[in-house]
Amino acid sequence: MKAARFDYVRPGDVADALAVLGQAEGAKLLAGGQSLGPMLNLRLVRPALLVDVSRLEALQHLEDTGSTWRIGAGVTHARLEDARGRLPGGEMLCEVASAIAYRSVRNRGTIGGSLAHADPAADWPLALAALGASVNLRGSTRRSMLVARFIEGAFTTALAANEIIETIDVPKLSRAGRYGFYKFCRKTGEFAEASAAAVFDPQAGAARVFLGSLRGVPQPLAALAQQVAQHGESAVSTQAISEALAQSVGDLDAVEHAMAAAAVTRALGQVFAP
Repeated sequence: MKAARFDYVRPGDVADALAVLGQAEGAKLLAGGQSLGPMLNLRLVRPALLVDVSRLEALQHLEDTGSTWRIGAGVTHARLEDARGRLPGGEMLCEVASAIAYRSVRNRGTIGGSLAHADPAADWPLALAALGASVNLRGSTRRSMLVARFIEGAFTTALAANEIIETIDVPKLSRAGRYGFYKFCRKTGEFAEASAAAVFDPQAGAARVFLGSLRGVPQPLAALAQQVAQHGESAVSTQAISEALAQSVGDLDAVEHAMAAAAVTRALGQVFAP
């Protein structure tokens, strides 16, 4: 199939993009297009106007702010993958990016586009929630919120029609910080059927464990994370994981529960691997 007819504009900067969004009804932002393109061709979405922000310089920055890595919404997965060894405290970003789909997709797909699309099976909403990242939005004013709150449901976010994701702030892990990210896929490159992410930073006394893919939003396993933060590896057991899943996502069926438990177990196994 071919996309339904639409108008197209490429603004010169973020301010121009916001002006277009504020004036046009039915406008949709285009960054990497790796999710939007197929949806256009299948006519699952029919925007009246595409606003191409893929070349906006302001969305391409990758900045060390000291305590965080500030990532422009237009930074591609491939760029983060290729930054391996050059993002101290942000190593998990490189690991996650390298396992997204295929290199051809990573060359064009963007971190901001993934968050805005909010596919339940996507990697970035889950990984960034586990890292405690915040998303910075720009409209008539600027506002920030945790990624875990930004994703409101399957393909649903807190992004207003006249706003754009400008940057994402990812707190750095200390040298003692550990992380794990695991996903079950039918084959390499496909979306996950179940996934989990875990972060433990003993120097900060903090831990976060999230389950992905099986529900519309990344599900925090808060009680399990608290135990890990307090007791480290000794808090991880089959029973503890099962109880955490029952408490946070008790409506999983038997197959979903088994996949979720396995994903969480393997993510935590990576955290505490020797």
